[in-house]
Amino acid sequence: MKSEYSPTDAASRWPLLLLLIKGLSWLVIAGAFSLIASIQVHTPNFMAVCPVFTYGRTAEMAETAFVYGWLGNTGLALALWVLLRLSGEPLRAQNWAIAGAIFWNLGVFGALVGIALGDRTGFELLGLPGYVQLLLFVSYGAIAVPGILAWSGRLRRISFASHWYAAAALFLFPWILSVAHVMLFSSPVRGVLQPIVAGWYAQSAWTLWLAPLALSVAYYVVPKVTGRVLPSYEFAALAFWCLVLVGGLTGGRHLVGGPVPAWIPSVAVVSCALLLFHTFVVLLNLRGAYGAPGIAAKFIAFGLTAYVVGALCDSLTSFHGIALHTQFTFFDEAQKQLALYGAASGILMGGVYFAVPRITGKAWLSPNLVRAHLGLYLCGIVLLVAMLATAGSAQSRDLLDASVPFSAITAHTHPALAGATAAEILLLLGNIAFLVNFYGTACEILKLSEPAPFAAAPAAETHAP
Repeated sequence: MKSEYSPTDAASRWPLLLLLIKGLSWLVIAGAFSLIASIQVHTPNFMAVCPVFTYGRTAEMAETAFVYGWLGNTGLALALWVLLRLSGEPLRAQNWAIAGAIFWNLGVFGALVGIALGDRTGFELLGLPGYVQLLLFVSYGAIAVPGILAWSGRLRRISFASHWYAAAALFLFPWILSVAHVMLFSSPVRGVLQPIVAGWYAQSAWTLWLAPLALSVAYYVVPKVTGRVLPSYEFAALAFWCLVLVGGLTGGRHLVGGPVPAWIPSVAVVSCALLLFHTFVVLLNLRGAYGAPGIAAKFIAFGLTAYVVGALCDSLTSFHGIALHTQFTFFDEAQKQLALYGAASGILMGGVYFAVPRITGKAWLSPNLVRAHLGLYLCGIVLLVAMLATAGSAQSRDLLDASVPFSAITAHTHPALAGATAAEILLLLGNIAFLVNFYGTACEILKLSEPAPFAAAPAAETHAP
């Protein structure tokens, strides 16, 4: 069997493993905070005597740890790995990435401490206190340096879709964060402009940062596991530019019916519809993930499904008639979990399962933990989204009926929210299994100064159902 191990991976593994180990650690921490917040939704007295763990603070800490700790670290690690693989040579300026990773995670930790002490921002996906945003901006730039050098110094001048999405994520996030910081923190705009900017940032963080990080992994892994050229690949460039040019214009969908100029949500409605072209092309290109062998393909296939379903939901709920029933309900939370936990996280988990054996030169330590993680993750995310959508449906029906008291609304949503808590428990257990398996696999490389030539990744992947 042909070896999958590459000397370029061995020469570049330390900054990648540092980012991955931090990312998986934050994933478990975020899961613990999410579980606490989920319990508090239907049982307000839970940990009510501890001001650090009030619902608002806990939910924002969970979101920050998940987005900037798990998705940020892991997405950057896999983007760098994809770029070094496509460049054909080891990463250059690795010390920049290591230093950037250290300070990035210090920034995330500082953000959690600030939120716990009450320094919350109240902005969706931007729970970072203003004083850590500059640190994250500089740290992100340091981590991106090796990726930019790998992109500009690649041996072959030809580029692929994985190149485009990874490079876009490296360049666009600092711009998004700097604009939001200036307009919301250093020189804050006033009045109705604040929710407009906050909505733009929340949507841009998804469409122009997290989604490109995930898609760069999917576009690299899928042809590897299928052994075939991606179908309809000639349309991939159109899908990429559609996402880059239109993705940031969809933020107004969060402001439907709000005190904002009518053209802002109207532009968002049109932009969401245009993004369906991007989604359709991505599905057309990556449909080989369905039925492909290996654990990586299964996670990516599920993430791709969540990506498509989430795009359809975003487009539908941007219309005024539908937003009337879904806005300000748990349905919004279901959409967010479908995008972040279902699409982005699912694809990145598949990328981790594919990349780690090739970075370390070791097969995954425990196939049983791989299977446990897959089962717990799939059951957990499906149950979570279904329960939140169910709670949102009941909440919408009651809110539109002025005769229904608030206490009745709480009682009607309680069973579904309890089901969401059960889903959070499943996800947390799966994440712990993922972390333990990763630690065991990564620690194997410490036993030898140089890993033996690797050829066991396909077997490790196909053992999982």
